[in-house]
Amino acid sequence: MAAFPNLLTVFLVIAVGAALRGTGAIVQENWRGFERITYFVLFPAMLMSTMATADLAATPFMAVGATLILSLLSVAAILLIVRPWLARWIGMDGPSFSSVFQGSIRWNSFVAFAMASSLYGKQGAALCAVAIAAMIPLLNVLAVGVLARYAAAKRPTSKAFFKTLIQNPFIWSCMIGLALRPVIDFIPTALFAPLTMIGQTSLAAGLLAAGAGLEIAALRRPTLHHLLPGIVKLIAMPLIASFFAAHFNISGTPLAVTLLCMAVPTASASYILAKQLGGNAILMAEILTLQTLGAMISMPVILASLG
Repeated sequence: MAAFPNLLTVFLVIAVGAALRGTGAIVQENWRGFERITYFVLFPAMLMSTMATADLAATPFMAVGATLILSLLSVAAILLIVRPWLARWIGMDGPSFSSVFQGSIRWNSFVAFAMASSLYGKQGAALCAVAIAAMIPLLNVLAVGVLARYAAAKRPTSKAFFKTLIQNPFIWSCMIGLALRPVIDFIPTALFAPLTMIGQTSLAAGLLAAGAGLEIAALRRPTLHHLLPGIVKLIAMPLIASFFAAHFNISGTPLAVTLLCMAVPTASASYILAKQLGGNAILMAEILTLQTLGAMISMPVILASLG
């Protein structure tokens, strides 16, 4: 029940974006500009400030990080292996697969951080910071790689693929944040505070953009394209993480926060990335909304039974 208000808040912000788009209060041209500033400014600012200031010293970061990374790589590998069968059996094209892939492996770090802090205090916040440091760079490399490989109009060359990775603002902002860690105490607050302030707007902006791209009618007829990433993300991912956590002897609050990070819905940034790099953005927005609804039921069950 403690998780429910956070998830309801996320869904309501998505609904506001859908309402603004549906009523025509903000025209389509303005939404495109809003999406670009979210992608190139707001989310990178959040990533830089988070990576630069996270307190990792008092946490079992090696075991938690290894559990998260192995869980992500396992699910990503399974999805890539079964992709040809998905294309053959249910007609899943490249852009749609890229959205299913993102919906299956990415996580809403804002929701996880807020919930970890409220449920487990400072230790929960520190553990969630470990998750951010461990997963965000890897997740973005995987997501950008799959989008570049399967969502582009033609298969990119190796040079074009690495150029796409280097130019992705989520990746270089994580690198800048890590580079700032050794000198963060010497940066004047007046210089660093604007970065933090800009980053704090990214969650709402990403959710509003996702809502604006939503096709409400399609939610009445969910297909396997919608249901598959929900099953993988909300059920399979926490179960796989619990297996690796047991291997690394993680228990107590570290185990609960690890499972929480694996069980939250997919990231609102997934929609922004799909929109920018040629993925099926409409499907991505629908997956995000459906997972948020499903997580209201699945997360309390997962935390109670496994954590």
